[in-house]
Amino acid sequence: MLEVEGLRVRFRRMGSLRARLQGVGDPYVDAVLGVSLQVGEATTFALVGESGSGKTTLGRAIIGLVEAHEGSVRFEGAELLGLSDRAYRPHRRAIAMMFQDPVASLSPRLTVRALVSEPFRIHGLGARDLGAEALRLLEMVGLSADLLERYPHELSGGQARRVGTARALALSPKLIIADEPTAGLDVSVQGEILNLFARLQDRLGIGYLVITHNLPVVRRVSDRVAIMYLGRLVEQGPTAAVFARPAHPYTLALLAATPKPDPALRRAEVELKGEIPSLANRPKACEFHTRCPFAQVRCRAEAPTLREVAKDHLAACHFPFPTA
Repeated sequence: MLEVEGLRVRFRRMGSLRARLQGVGDPYVDAVLGVSLQVGEATTFALVGESGSGKTTLGRAIIGLVEAHEGSVRFEGAELLGLSDRAYRPHRRAIAMMFQDPVASLSPRLTVRALVSEPFRIHGLGARDLGAEALRLLEMVGLSADLLERYPHELSGGQARRVGTARALALSPKLIIADEPTAGLDVSVQGEILNLFARLQDRLGIGYLVITHNLPVVRRVSDRVAIMYLGRLVEQGPTAAVFARPAHPYTLALLAATPKPDPALRRAEVELKGEIPSLANRPKACEFHTRCPFAQVRCRAEAPTLREVAKDHLAACHFPFPTA
């Protein structure tokens, strides 16, 4: 359904005059660099990485909220990059985005009724019975009609997330890009939201691209997972395979740092060295070698490529861990 190939997103870090005065030939940073992935119908693809890894920028580039400088984004075979606003409009109905902050992403000046019915007005579908549509959408996400006249500040975090979900569902999308869908929610509420996502997928056949750093969420909801570091994908594959036998040291470190709800299990420590490098000063060769506890001479001299280390399991590492 969604095919992303070689996507690159750049941001200017200084003005032209300052760059010339300082002798900087390339005053840009690459927030997303050479990313390729696919999301199938009625499946969930999870994108994982530390803060600043480029996950949200990738999601925004896919839906056209930030400009992509290179690559391809195809949705159901149609190329999206380079389309005019007019040509992009039909695809905006088929792809929806849920933003990270469930309350801040809702206009404080609009009631729940206006928020969930706004997409119909924006896309010229205001002739529908918007009151009935609002009720239908709230019912789909498990909210009662007495919330229709409330404002976002009168909602709990879980209610606000459900309203955001209802708003995303308004135009019957085929794909939802969900940025940290459980951020800031209690554990019990997180479970309710994830169950809601699963029910909607079973009922409507929706595909999800879930952007998160919450690995337990990834394990529970996703069919495939990709690990992102400094704007690149360093590992990708079926979720069960990546969690059972991670091939990249970065993935291993992320999994080792995940708390386990069994006091009898001691957490395996994989220490990462130093801080995440600046995007403006990327390490040479393997960009992870400055933090990798397993780095060797080749890692400092040659950049690895994302290659298959097992069936449908890819890793960008010269010395991947065994996957069988």
